[in-house]
Amino acid sequence: MYNIQKAVSRLEFAPKLKEIAVTDIQKGLGGFTPRPGKPVSFAALKETLKKAGYTLDSADITVAGIIAKSDKGWAVVVPGSEQQIFLAGPNVDQAIGGVNIEITGDWKTAGTRSTAYETISPQRKPNPLGLHPRLSSSTFAKARFISLNNEPTVEPAKPVAPIRVTSPGLTVYKGGAVTPRLYLIKQHLGDLEVNRQAIDVSASYTPSPRLQLEIEVPFSRTSYDNKVTKGSGFGLGNVTGWAKYRFFRKVKTYGDRQAAFRAGLETPTGKKSAPSQTQINAPAFVRQQLTPINGGLAPHFDLAFSQAGGRLIFGGNAEVIFRTERDGFRMGHEQRVNTDLEYVIPKDARKPGGEVFLILETTFVHRGTGRLNGQEVDGSRSTEYYLAPGIQYAARPRFVIEGSFEFPVLRNTGPLVLRTDRNLLLGVKYLF
Repeated sequence: MYNIQKAVSRLEFAPKLKEIAVTDIQKGLGGFTPRPGKPVSFAALKETLKKAGYTLDSADITVAGIIAKSDKGWAVVVPGSEQQIFLAGPNVDQAIGGVNIEITGDWKTAGTRSTAYETISPQRKPNPLGLHPRLSSSTFAKARFISLNNEPTVEPAKPVAPIRVTSPGLTVYKGGAVTPRLYLIKQHLGDLEVNRQAIDVSASYTPSPRLQLEIEVPFSRTSYDNKVTKGSGFGLGNVTGWAKYRFFRKVKTYGDRQAAFRAGLETPTGKKSAPSQTQINAPAFVRQQLTPINGGLAPHFDLAFSQAGGRLIFGGNAEVIFRTERDGFRMGHEQRVNTDLEYVIPKDARKPGGEVFLILETTFVHRGTGRLNGQEVDGSRSTEYYLAPGIQYAARPRFVIEGSFEFPVLRNTGPLVLRTDRNLLLGVKYLF
C-alpha cells in the first residue's frame, strides 16, 4: 500500500501522502483529492504507477465546475486551475443541464504530449449546483490499481519482509527504509560464558523498480567470564554495502511472488583487537571470536525467493560468504540456507494497515575451517540449525515493530567454536 501512496504523492497534482487512501486491498481500490489549483492528468498517474510496478486499470473522477463549449466540445472548467476536462461518451447530452455542475465519470487522457487533454465520460445526469455553488478547484479521483500481470491487488501495509531471512522485496520505489535492530546474544564454550549486545543499523534506498542499495553498520559490546577472569569490550563491526537486483515479480494480495539476487561486500572496518592471554586464559582462536568481526574483507552472494497466497507467505534464501584474513585471523567460509513462514492477521481484511505477521524462520549454517596466522585451525568447523519464532506489527503504513527469538536445534561445532545458546532480536522499520 505505501508503495502506491509514495508513487502517487510524487505527482505535481497529488495531495500529501497521508491523504492518499487505499480503500479496498482485495479489489485494489484507492482514491485521493488532488491539490487545489493544479491540473490533473490520467496519463501521468498511470505512468507513475507503472514505474512503481502497477497498472492503473481504470479511474473515476468527480469534477465540479462551470460548463463551457469549445472546438473540442463541451467541457467542465475547474475553478482555480482553470483546467478544461472535456465530456465524452454516450451520456454527454444528458450532462448538459446547467451552467454550474458536478459530474462523476470515467477518467481518461486523450491525445499525447502538447495535444493531450483530459476527458470524463459521465455515468449519469450530473448534479446542478445552482447560481451560487460551492465550487472547488479540487477534483476527486477514485482508481482501481492492478498489478502488471493484470491481477487486482495492492501491497499490504509493509512489503513482505521477514526478520532474519533475506527478503527479495525492494521496500519503496524512489524511497527506502531505516531499520535499527538490537541483538541480545548468549554464547558459551566450556566454562567460558559470553554475552553480546549488538546494535545493527541499516539504511536502504530503491532508485528503480528492480534495484535496491543498502548499507549496514553494526556496533557490538561483548562481555566474557570464565569463572576466573572477566572482561568486556565495545567496538564497531565490519560495515557491509549491499546491492539487490529483483529479476522476477508477480504481485499477489498480501504480498508478492518474487525473486532477487543480492551481493554484498563486508569491509575490514571493525575492531580487531582481541583480549590477551593474561586477560583471559583461552586459545588464541577463541579469544579472536570475542571481537566484533569474523575476519577481513568478505564478499557475500545471496539468492532469495518468496511467495504469498492469501494470508500465508513462504520464502527462503541461500547465501555464501567468502572470508579473508585480517591480521592473520578469519572464521571459515560460510554457506547458509534460511526459510521463512508467515501468517498474516489483518485488522480489516479489506483495508490495509494494522496487520500482525506471525513468523517462523529457520537457519542452517555451515562454516568451514578457520585460519590463524596463516595456518588452518583444527576444531574450527561447525554445522548448526536454528529455529526463530517471531512477530511483526505494522503499526502504521510506514512503521513496523518486530521481534524474534532464535535458539539452536542442532549444533555440531568444533572444540574451538563458541556455541550460541540464544539470540533475541528487537527492531523497528521506518519507510520513507
